[in-house]
Amino acid sequence: MKLYHGSTVPVETPEIRTGAVFLDFGAGFYTTTSFEQAQRWAKIKMRREQSHIGYVSVYDFDMTAASQDVSIQKFHAADMEWLQFVVRNRRGLPFENAADMYVGPVADDNVYQSIRFFETGIFSAEETVKRLKTEVLHDQWTFHTAKALSYCRFLGYTEVI
Repeated sequence: MKLYHGSTVPVETPEIRTGAVFLDFGAGFYTTTSFEQAQRWAKIKMRREQSHIGYVSVYDFDMTAASQDVSIQKFHAADMEWLQFVVRNRRGLPFENAADMYVGPVADDNVYQSIRFFETGIFSAEETVKRLKTEVLHDQWTFHTAKALSYCRFLGYTEVI
């Protein structure tokens, strides 16, 4: 299967970045099955870094082999389990029995607002999940170990201007 990663540089050799721990799925290497979503991520990074060019790196991921060798946690929807996981990661709290990979919905700007209202007590968990169900969310595939990344093969990249 093809996975995409948006950035301001082509990423031929993906690495687990541990610096940005307050993300949806914690520190790791983030990809998606949506070329458009990766392109959006590249444009966001271009603005942040004031870069005039971005890249969508393309990978072949051997899901069949990986699923037999690494621990993959899948969230099929932005439900209560996903919400608790995302909030915990955004707070930088550790998890016991962490997986090698996480797959699930990405929290875009609309979702982020609902999550912030939940974190500040404006929305209950139930209200937040109800609101999340109305959103159309892209996926994210996050690699957390070198073992999981070993099933990804770089295919090339596309420039984003």
